[in-house]
Amino acid sequence: MSRIALLEPYYTGSHKAWADGLARFSRHDVRLLTLPGRFWKWRMHGGAVTLARRWLEAGLQADLIVATDMVDLTTFTSLTRESTASTPVAVYFHENQLTYPPPPGSKRDLHYGFINYASMLAADAVLFNSAFHREAWFAELPRLLKHFPDFNELGSIDALREKSTVLPLGMDLQRFNAHKDAPAGRVPTIVWNHRWEYDKQPEVFFEALYALESAGIDFRVTVLGESFRQRPEEFLRAQERLHDRLVHFGYAQFSRYAHLLWQADIQVSTAIQDFFGISTCEAIWCGCTPLLPNRLNYPALIPEGLRTRHLYDDPNELVDRLKALCRTNTAPDPLLAAHVRQFDWRESVGEYDRLFDSIIQAHQWT
Repeated sequence: MSRIALLEPYYTGSHKAWADGLARFSRHDVRLLTLPGRFWKWRMHGGAVTLARRWLEAGLQADLIVATDMVDLTTFTSLTRESTASTPVAVYFHENQLTYPPPPGSKRDLHYGFINYASMLAADAVLFNSAFHREAWFAELPRLLKHFPDFNELGSIDALREKSTVLPLGMDLQRFNAHKDAPAGRVPTIVWNHRWEYDKQPEVFFEALYALESAGIDFRVTVLGESFRQRPEEFLRAQERLHDRLVHFGYAQFSRYAHLLWQADIQVSTAIQDFFGISTCEAIWCGCTPLLPNRLNYPALIPEGLRTRHLYDDPNELVDRLKALCRTNTAPDPLLAAHVRQFDWRESVGEYDRLFDSIIQAHQWT
């Protein structure tokens, strides 16, 4: 058993769940060094300074350091070099700031993508949560480097590819089982369980529901997820227009969240950004039939033989698929839940532990 230090300056939401799950299920001794999950830009700038100070004050040692993409790894390792110079470091990318779509009307700040790039250079191993994420990063990285006037280090890209690998996100899916419940009734319930943000395209989702309403389709809708805006107008309009169809509207604590997923029938995503698809895996595990855009990492969440049933290419096809599913309201194919089982920690943690072992052993021979 090795000592692994996990650095997470944005310890909330899916980042927190992943860190806690790794610490719980790994056979290694995983210790967390964290900061509260807020002020993400400041965390990327200053989080490494605070984590480095705490590391030194506590006199910490580790056989492997695993940092997430929110850590400026170059700053952390330079400030702690007296105790980490001989320690291998891996960086795990939940997301990146180079291909994450900026808010409408804003321009991407390349500095944060460069922090991700520099952290990769400083790491011994680069880990992506999905193959889609890895390919999206390396497709965009040359454009970032070409943006600069000279010495743009394009030659570094091949070396980064060589030390990068895909390590799918681990999740505690089986914790949903304690809240298992049968669907609420014969009227199909459509669930939204994503963040209330622009990159999830909620307006496309609600327009599809309005189309169902106009077509006389009977349905219910459960709207879950967190809002980081004061007044997400498209949600407020939907709350008013779909009032009589709403089962739930707003954030829910886990037990309620799990219960509502088990009671739902159809889960829809309209996202233009999703590096993995946690909410979709959770819904599939809880017996929802997914309807997903044929992009991002979604194809990887569906068994190959079922992709034509569950992936759509445009909003019109989404509406057609929703109409058909609402009219039949049949149970989902059991192969869907069997497929996402691979991401449950009980199935996936062995891959994590073996990879961590190999990074530590490779460093010992250098």
